[in-house]
Amino acid sequence: MTLFWIVAGAGALIVAALLALALLRGQRETGPAEAYDLQIYRDQLKEIERDAARGVIGSEEAERLKTEVSRRILAADAKIHDTEGESARGRGPATAMAVLIALALLGGGFGLYATLGAPGYGDLGLQDRIASARELRANRPSQEEVEAQLPATPQVEAPEDYMTLVERLRGAVQERPDDIQGHMLLARSEAALGNYPAAYAAQRRLIELKGESATAKDYADLADMLVLAAGGYVSPEAERVLDEIMARDPANGVARYYGGLMMAQTGRPDSAFRIWDQLLRNSAPDDPWVPPIREQIGELAMAAGKNDYQLPAGAAPRGPGLAGPSAADVEATADLSDAERQDMIQGMVDRLGERLATEGGSPQEWAQLLGALGVLGETERAGAIWAEAQTVFAGRPEMLDIVRAGARQAGVVE
Repeated sequence: MTLFWIVAGAGALIVAALLALALLRGQRETGPAEAYDLQIYRDQLKEIERDAARGVIGSEEAERLKTEVSRRILAADAKIHDTEGESARGRGPATAMAVLIALALLGGGFGLYATLGAPGYGDLGLQDRIASARELRANRPSQEEVEAQLPATPQVEAPEDYMTLVERLRGAVQERPDDIQGHMLLARSEAALGNYPAAYAAQRRLIELKGESATAKDYADLADMLVLAAGGYVSPEAERVLDEIMARDPANGVARYYGGLMMAQTGRPDSAFRIWDQLLRNSAPDDPWVPPIREQIGELAMAAGKNDYQLPAGAAPRGPGLAGPSAADVEATADLSDAERQDMIQGMVDRLGERLATEGGSPQEWAQLLGALGVLGETERAGAIWAEAQTVFAGRPEMLDIVRAGARQAGVVE
């Protein structure tokens, strides 16, 4: 490392010296024009004396010519002294500029390296970086270790009656540990409240109960809950879930997004950039992974050496989250009493409707809300929301078609 600083410093000094020398030597090397004239006048005096000695010119004419030439010599000599003074004064700013150039090269070069480089680190070749990333990935903390270091996540505020129903659902699941529908609803309810460890525990049990019939969507929901519980960190446990997703659906966007995130977190921005760039170009604008990719891929491209990367054009509406019920979720509450089921579903639907009204959302979320209202039998309310959706998604027919599917399920369109 010392050798690097010696070579870099010497190179910067040499370049600075060459520039300064060129600046300082930017003077007239042959001297001022008056010095040349002065030499000619002196030669003319000698020539006049020789002509007078040979009798070519008379003594009076010789004296007149010598007087005239002497006058010119005095004028040229005075001009030479003035020029030398100006030249000396001009060397001061030139010297100062040369010093500034040297300081700019040295200070700017080292400052740029301190900003973009890695002072204190030796050279790390490609193979060494890959090996280091592989080791980092193999030895990264577990899900449990990361969760233990995170501050407690405050629970999402919810109405008291809704919380009472969630508590009853928890009790019902404990009494019926093999109830698939109960675990499905509990996982979503816990996630909606921000209780991600409890959510992924219920989702894991759901997948165990489903066995071979568990879908890529089931595993994708589990991956979501694991990563959210770890504060955005993709743990080894989450990675194994991603493998399960890819085995069932190699094109799954959730798995590819989290796979790229994991590569970025383990020292492989090049692999992460390739995964995200391809995913971004093959995704619909309203896919839920598009906004976070668009927000982060610029820095990732820089880390991967893609300094000229340009984001693909197109807006990215907010994608669907884990906050609202689907029609299947509504039907999954069959084991509760009619009153309890109605209250729980109503609370979830109301929360989703309020969020869409205040924050907006993806067409999938609007369709999800309309489908849930259809199960509840709230056709009039579904019709009003469908009318609002037509205004929100005006000019975007492909998105409106997604919402229309939910409206059709609610019975408000043919």
